[in-house]
Amino acid sequence: MIELTQITEKYQPAYIEQHFSSLEGLHTFSLQFFKDVAELYDALTRIRNVERNPKGFSVDDAPILGLLVRISKLLKECVKYHELDNAEVIAIFERPLIEATTIASYLMLNGDAVIEDYRKCSYKDRLRILRDFEAGSAFFDTKAGKRLLASVQDKMDFEGLTKDDFADQKKNKWRLQGKSFRDIFAEIEHDDLYPATYGMMSESIHGSWNESMDWGLVRNDDGTFSAFTDYHPADIRFVAPTVRFTVKPFRLWLQRIDAYDDNLKGTIDWIERVNTRLFLKFDDLYNGEYDAKKSK
Repeated sequence: MIELTQITEKYQPAYIEQHFSSLEGLHTFSLQFFKDVAELYDALTRIRNVERNPKGFSVDDAPILGLLVRISKLLKECVKYHELDNAEVIAIFERPLIEATTIASYLMLNGDAVIEDYRKCSYKDRLRILRDFEAGSAFFDTKAGKRLLASVQDKMDFEGLTKDDFADQKKNKWRLQGKSFRDIFAEIEHDDLYPATYGMMSESIHGSWNESMDWGLVRNDDGTFSAFTDYHPADIRFVAPTVRFTVKPFRLWLQRIDAYDDNLKGTIDWIERVNTRLFLKFDDLYNGEYDAKKSK
């Protein structure tokens, strides 16, 4: 695709090296690189092998494609707030982004039965809507209620589903293959990564005390707390680790749809290689010399 070449052609060795000698240069480079990665992913979601998929993707492929589109959109939002120097909002998008990367990879590494289970698991609360309607809830006499009911019924009719088709999902407590997200994450990535990545984003009590200490409070010398109403500045650490999670599902997708030629393989390898080098170089140069709370 010409579009991919236009995005990557600027990254000549001289361009890269001139930015890798200082934190300021790395910051400038990272803003452009992350923006370009998000655009590359956008382009990859629109690639198809016309022999395999003359028009679009089947209901067995579409759930994966939907997750890849979500990854692309969420990464664009992360980049936007990286450019606005706002790490706090980036952190909000990280959780659904890692969910999407993990589930997309899991679906592609398993069979069509797992993809069907994934689709069915999404109907848990929609079935409750049908039960409420049958129980005579007054909400469904309103315009909003009628629109919601019609949306649910339309999706179930499209998939040929009835309310009696979810026995396995109920038995597994509406978990994909009966597994927790941590179980799935451990299969796709590594369980040791979970506590320091998704685990902290998904604490038992959302909006937790630790989250407040990280983002919304400053601890005073006497042990009291005050409000910290500014946003924390963003650096490479808030995007590069997330980009790392995005590489696998896009590589698997291109392989799945028979579009993984040498050029696209080179593009995926390039994203992975530059992102790793960027993070390691930042880690080498960064000494924790700037803290937003201490600068107040």
